[in-house]
Amino acid sequence: MQHVCKEEEEEEAVTDQQLCNKERNFNQDQEDPESPQIKEEQEELCTSQEGEQLVLQQEADNFMLSPTMVKPHYYTDRGKKSLKCHICGKDFKRKSALHEHLRIHTGEKPYVCKICGKDFRQRLELKRHMEMAHAGETPHVCNTCGKGFIYNSELLVHMRTHTGEKPYVCKVCGRSFTRNSDLTVHMRTHTGEKPYVCERCGKGFTRNSDLRVHVTTHTGEKPYICKTCGVAFRQSGHELTVHLRTHTGEKPYLCKICGKIRFTTNGNLSVHMRTHTGEKPYLCKMCGRRFTTNSDLKVHIRIHTGEKPFSCTICGREFRERGKLTVHMRTHTGEKPYICKTCGRYNSF
Repeated sequence: MQHVCKEEEEEEAVTDQQLCNKERNFNQDQEDPESPQIKEEQEELCTSQEGEQLVLQQEADNFMLSPTMVKPHYYTDRGKKSLKCHICGKDFKRKSALHEHLRIHTGEKPYVCKICGKDFRQRLELKRHMEMAHAGETPHVCNTCGKGFIYNSELLVHMRTHTGEKPYVCKVCGRSFTRNSDLTVHMRTHTGEKPYVCERCGKGFTRNSDLRVHVTTHTGEKPYICKTCGVAFRQSGHELTVHLRTHTGEKPYLCKICGKIRFTTNGNLSVHMRTHTGEKPYLCKMCGRRFTTNSDLKVHIRIHTGEKPFSCTICGREFRERGKLTVHMRTHTGEKPYICKTCGRYNSF
């Protein structure tokens, strides 16, 4: 299996290089030969494609640096200016190619698909994504569930959802992940680093994708609409996808310990797994009590702060939890949605 995957990755690398060469030749034929800027951009894209192959080779590393921690270092070799990555030592001819290469270490993905919101390290990657993903081409297919992927590397990561493999382990708390990029983001929960900052309100985020979603809270934009019921969402990749499962009934995430319980999201499965492991990763810094979910911790902290953000619009009574407000509202409406299977009596909670 590993031998086959390796051959596929090598074929994919050759295909990528051919695409670079083809695009470079096309631009040379079409553009004025006196346009060095365009020629230089194509060379940089092809040069950085080699850097992308380094991602797969270096994915065994358990820590990546954030965009704010990495700056390019330049070294002089035999009187000639050489651009060298101070993290892995790779040489580059142009400063722009080095900057693009550094995204492998920082995890930065500045090129965003306007259709689905997926982000990429390279402009060329985004172009390929537009040509293949939104044209319906997914040549790499999972033999287990039949799901298709644009890249073989994405299929390899997807296979871990079936095998349960999580090769990237946090050295601080021992938590493991299927992707090295997920480990990188997780490390920020220990360091407190939030490199992505909202220009409007100054709030910081550990992920660039979280920042993009947050910005829509200022604009009110909800561009992703469910074609079944018309509900609008800020995110396509997560919110809308999960919502669609309420229509299809799909629950793709199975607990391998229980063997019966399924979940609509991997996050819900992860929380459920803590009932088996006893893990309570969220600590209250005021009293030392631990919780299985971050939402439980947030509700608990309101005991210390006295905050009651949910108010009854009829009588003004305040509550710490939205669920308790919902139950309270039934005292005004008279709603009793729950029936006792023993006596047949209806109850409000």
